[in-house]
Amino acid sequence: MARSVFSFLFLFVTVFASAQMDNTKLDIILKRESDSLQSNGNQWQMLYKDRLLICVTDENANRMRIISPIAEIGKLEETELKNALVANYHTALDVKYAISDEYMWSVFIHPLKELTEEQVVDALSQVYYANLTFGGSYSSTTLVFPGNTKKKEDPETKVKKI
Repeated sequence: MARSVFSFLFLFVTVFASAQMDNTKLDIILKRESDSLQSNGNQWQMLYKDRLLICVTDENANRMRIISPIAEIGKLEETELKNALVANYHTALDVKYAISDEYMWSVFIHPLKELTEEQVVDALSQVYYANLTFGGSYSSTTLVFPGNTKKKEDPETKVKKI
């Protein structure tokens, strides 16, 4: 019994201690993982492989996001927008496609303190791949959830039944 309690406490302390992400730890990870990095307190702009990624945090609200601009909304076809929504369910796993300020973005959002180093590294990769594969497979990893993953090629014309 005492051994079980000790094991539980050790596991709890280990998990708790490793799960306290902050801007300082995040900065170290982003410097290591990016090709180039500019930072300004709680904002980082970086080149990750060949894509622009931006990370923004709010330590008081315990939130962070990593985002990457994909394209202006006005330049996208309706099928691309629909395919992004399908991908949000099936192939864009921890990231999502989102629209803000007239741009399509790949986005990862997470509580900051609970974030692990491995999750940051994985998030950078997923945001990058979601950006890279937009218009093609719309995927953030090679993992795909089963279901209707067919992308629409042409908008369907709905016929009203009389």
